Amino acid sequence: MKIVGVGCGPGLLTDQAIRIIRQAKTVYGSSRAIEIAREHIPTGCRVRSISDFRNLAHLPDDAVVLSTGDPMLAGLGYLAGDIVPGISSLQVAAARLRFPLSKAAVVVAHGHGHEKAMQETGEEIKRGKIVFLLADPKFDVPELYRRLGAMGLSAQMKIAICENLGYPDERIATGDSTSPPVPEGDLYVLVIGSF
Repeated sequence: MKIVGVGCGPGLLTDQAIRIIRQAKTVYGSSRAIEIAREHIPTGCRVRSISDFRNLAHLPDDAVVLSTGDPMLAGLGYLAGDIVPGISSLQVAAARLRFPLSKAAVVVAHGHGHEKAMQETGEEIKRGKIVFLLADPKFDVPELYRRLGAMGLSAQMKIAICENLGYPDERIATGDSTSPPVPEGDLYVLVIGSF
């Protein structure tokens, strides 16, 4: 099995990913991952949309599994098989906001673990890191801002909401603790710290 990162938006596939997708007999992926890679999926290739990610470990050996962004950034990199990295939302956000990846701390609050993510965010900011927080639509962004303020971290915070990175409707809103940005859609990441 090959787990192929398709990038966080259109046009962010690597040459290696394109070559593997073009040779695939069967492709699995979320509807978003399939749409990103669609122009490179060969005619006659079986395309299977994934809605239940629990049974992916049982796919055939010749399967190509598409992972949005990079499989190793809260993606499908846990699966057995060859990993083909992709261009992640972390890389795109760092480029857009011009902060070095070496200063980033990744915090995942996607699907669960919201409480833990809020705590980790504060700890990483105290350490002087720039937090890159992968959130889901249910993550309580205003509550995160409130908690960081209660920890006395407001003065250290510059905040960016990066939505739809890599897509034509990409939006990056910046602010600080006195005027924090809020997400307008469901596909976003938060960047918090001194950048």
